Amino acid sequence: MEMKPELVQRLDALEKKFTAMGQDILSYLDGLLYADYLTYWDYIHVDTLLSLQNPKTSFPDEEIFIMYHQITELYFKLCLHEYDQLAAASPLDGKYFLSRVNRINSYFENLVRSFDIMITGMDPDQFLKFRMSLLPASGFQSAQYRMIEICSTDFIHLVDKNSRAEFENKNASIPQMFEKIYWKAGATELATGKKTLTLQQFEEKYSKNLIELARKYNSCNLWQLYKMLPEADQSNPQIINTLKMLDTNVNVNWPLSHYKSAVRYLQKDPEDIKATGGTNWQKYLPPRFQKRVFYPALWNAEDMENWGKGWVAREVFGM
Repeated sequence: MEMKPELVQRLDALEKKFTAMGQDILSYLDGLLYADYLTYWDYIHVDTLLSLQNPKTSFPDEEIFIMYHQITELYFKLCLHEYDQLAAASPLDGKYFLSRVNRINSYFENLVRSFDIMITGMDPDQFLKFRMSLLPASGFQSAQYRMIEICSTDFIHLVDKNSRAEFENKNASIPQMFEKIYWKAGATELATGKKTLTLQQFEEKYSKNLIELARKYNSCNLWQLYKMLPEADQSNPQIINTLKMLDTNVNVNWPLSHYKSAVRYLQKDPEDIKATGGTNWQKYLPPRFQKRVFYPALWNAEDMENWGKGWVAREVFGM
């Protein structure tokens, strides 16, 4: 049988490839001959994926709660995949920078839009019952979200706003600033001010890794990468706007989506219900309290003063 020229060309190319690596192409062709065809369900591991929901109670809506959080973590992994690509790019140009930050924004925008599942997609009575079986676990313990914050900005901007002055214009170390990171203040017991078990568990498991990540991204976080771009790219309105959108998505839209959910399920008269991890959600979630801004140099004084208020006007008051 006469072999098609394009087939001969590909076999020659494969032989050169495997010979250069000291490999026998015939062995690989035998492997290809005997291998089964790839299926979608094996490639995506569908059966494994669909087996990862293990409710702690018999309330049906607990599965919704689990699956949505798993979806969230997959989106966070997509974001971190983009941060890794940006940090590794050499040389880095404005076009590539813009495309990857736009991807991260699209992931967060999908998450924010879909968060109605957590607001209206569960029966409140079921939630208030099955949540008690989750103690002290909390979405606060999402390490990937913390990684996104670290990869997005200079570490000083993650320090609690009441402690930033201690470190600004000083050569403070990452571990020193980590002790004053903003989210620790939110994970305190409402009554005693002590660290919650939720925070203690999180620190024990992730503190070392987060500090190492912060060191790694000290010179290649998104803000530092932006400053390495040519001046024409740094002044490009598209690039500036996509960074501001990321700032808004991560620090305003996403936490306030959670706040809206907390209000629906936990804000009750005469006393608000505590979050499962004992976190002070009333103080922790609203951006106007945190004043956490990745890129303050890109915003004006009025924007900073009104940080997060636009969302409240739109979502709460319909303005």
